[in-house]
Amino acid sequence: MAIIYLSLGSNKGDRIGYVQQAASLIGADNNISIVRTSAFYETEPWNMNTKNWFVNAIVEAKTTYSPQELLEVCQRIEKQLGREEKTNTNYEDRTIDIDILFYNKDIISENNLVIPHKYMHLRAFTLVPMMELNADFVHPVLHKSIVEMHNDLENPEMVFLYGTRVDF
Repeated sequence: MAIIYLSLGSNKGDRIGYVQQAASLIGADNNISIVRTSAFYETEPWNMNTKNWFVNAIVEAKTTYSPQELLEVCQRIEKQLGREEKTNTNYEDRTIDIDILFYNKDIISENNLVIPHKYMHLRAFTLVPMMELNADFVHPVLHKSIVEMHNDLENPEMVFLYGTRVDF
């Protein structure tokens, strides 16, 4: 089974509810077993023009899915939770966003899938919850731990929102 890390985020509607529902749907899949989840964090939008802050969390799980199959599952859950198709190349508000950050320590570069996620090392909203789950995990491309990448951030601030985890 592959160890995966998924980033969940929402900045539209019931943000906490959408992140919780996404985690529940991921955990309900017979080919995915959630190991643990991070706390929920409220974060400023990254590289997008909106006033709506996000709620973010990371899920650590095991799966028998291939990376492409996992992507299909994530996209199906996004659609199920009301995620609308992108209308342009800019980031837009969304009910839910599920990104595959890591799939084992595999390096995948395909037209529709890049793992590790190409921006995760630049985003406090992925690095802080990842530090909670696996601070020593080493990025297979950058060869830096999660903590080292966080220390490299220009603006590492985050606002802690909820200290509870969703149990499955």
